[in-house]
Amino acid sequence: MINLKVNRVIRYLLISDFIFWSGWGLVAPILAIFVVKQIQGGSEMVVGIATAIYWILLSLLRVPLGIYLDSRGDEKLNYYCMTAGLFAASFVSFGFMFATFPWHLYVLQALHAVAMVANFTGWSALFSRHIDKGREATEWGLDATSVGIGTGLSALAGSWAVAQFGFKTVFLLVGTLGLIGSLLLLIIRKDMDKKAGHGIYFNFRDLIQKGGEGPT
Repeated sequence: MINLKVNRVIRYLLISDFIFWSGWGLVAPILAIFVVKQIQGGSEMVVGIATAIYWILLSLLRVPLGIYLDSRGDEKLNYYCMTAGLFAASFVSFGFMFATFPWHLYVLQALHAVAMVANFTGWSALFSRHIDKGREATEWGLDATSVGIGTGLSALAGSWAVAQFGFKTVFLLVGTLGLIGSLLLLIIRKDMDKKAGHGIYFNFRDLIQKGGEGPT
């Protein structure tokens, strides 16, 4: 019999992840269209610069922050880093509602990258540390599956929603879903009392799914 029961911390990390990335899935496939149509002077080059800012900053900061968090060995610090990053990323999505010039987009991309570095680093450390022993492949798979399905379905919904209601309404929904996902993390705050142990701080899901869902 297949057992999909997970512990409390992993459960809320999974639910939070699913809600947050389902929100970004609403606009991720059509952000290039947003840039061209809604940003003054928006062009293929602006899209490329914005994408480069996000990915390069994300990549440069990830390892240094991981080294810092590892050196502190404090699970609560990982938790606060993860939660603050998700809240910040959620508010960044509201910023896209008011972006009109390329430099607005570039600043938002930089802020989003910094926020997601904080979230990714803290999240992956906590998920690895609290994962149920002997169920590592299953629980990493549950996260990849839930995020993938949520993002895929919301991509379809987002294409329709933009056509019906416009970009601002969809970005408002993205930010709202992000805040809901962030608030769920507060439920496990009291579970973060133990000192950090050893865990796996890097995973390919970050690269393939999470990072790819940022504004492009």
